[in-house]
Amino acid sequence: MQAKDFNGLYAIIPTPSRAGAQAIDATDTVALDETERLVRALIDDGANGLIVLGTTGECATISNEDYRSFVATVADTVGKRIPLFVGATAMGGHEAYKRLAFARDQGADGTLLGLPMWQPCTVDMAVRFYAEVGQAFPDLAVMVYANARAFRFSFPTDFWARIAKEAPTVTSAKSSQPTNLAENIAATGGRIHFMPSDMVAAKFQAISPATTRSCWATAAGMGPEPARALIDAILAGDAERTAYLDERIAWSNAPLAPMLGNPELFASYNTQMEKTRMAQAGYCDPGPIRPPYDVFPADYVEASREAGRRWCQLRDELSGDHAAAPAEAVS
Repeated sequence: MQAKDFNGLYAIIPTPSRAGAQAIDATDTVALDETERLVRALIDDGANGLIVLGTTGECATISNEDYRSFVATVADTVGKRIPLFVGATAMGGHEAYKRLAFARDQGADGTLLGLPMWQPCTVDMAVRFYAEVGQAFPDLAVMVYANARAFRFSFPTDFWARIAKEAPTVTSAKSSQPTNLAENIAATGGRIHFMPSDMVAAKFQAISPATTRSCWATAAGMGPEPARALIDAILAGDAERTAYLDERIAWSNAPLAPMLGNPELFASYNTQMEKTRMAQAGYCDPGPIRPPYDVFPADYVEASREAGRRWCQLRDELSGDHAAAPAEAVS
């Protein structure tokens, strides 16, 4: 896939877990039936692409055995109907290679790939890593997981300029903020698609209308319709509807402001927040949170549940036919 091939909504999903997955000695933790059901539902409800095994997918805490069973189930369920990007981030390059090879062999179209996570990388290290991945997997499109806080790397413009020249399989980046967006697009000659979340897609469009053709959304795990409606409005050039949907999505996320506005707090509670609001919304059953992140203060639990309730209300406003019974992720 090239930069021009990214269009529409890319849904990000949890890795559904079975009862007891929060125990340190748990094995076989993936709820494969729920995984299959969720993937089918998202495709039926309008997701244009799928991203798995990022932070929300608990890539850092899932075992290698569970990684393989989950990826195989997802790939088989997708069946090449929509683009599939499989996370392969690991502590070091060797483990990332193993995960990439398995994802490729299962039929993934690409990978969501962060930098190895033990030592912070220099620009030289980071560029070399993505270049070597491209040499090893020339047919696997790479989406850079551009999370500066998680990987302790700022992803500066000179990194993107070098990536465009030295790592040709990198054709997209999962982005969270429009910082230096215009400069990064110019530095890469438009060869890399910088994909925003649904929460900042309107900001990306204001800076670069021509390249804002897709967005990612962890909120799709609560039902994809609002995020899909937003990117559809952006693609249609409907400024009024874009502004309306941007405002309503911001309203749905407002209870999360104490976490979203504090990078250190968000880093500690990202997975918990996502799985709790998804459980409340009821579109999927994300199951318990894998250790050691299954700790979440009560006030943040309630804020996340309120965000889930608001997303359900937004889905009601847009479709009028949503009804789901909430599950619990964190007690």
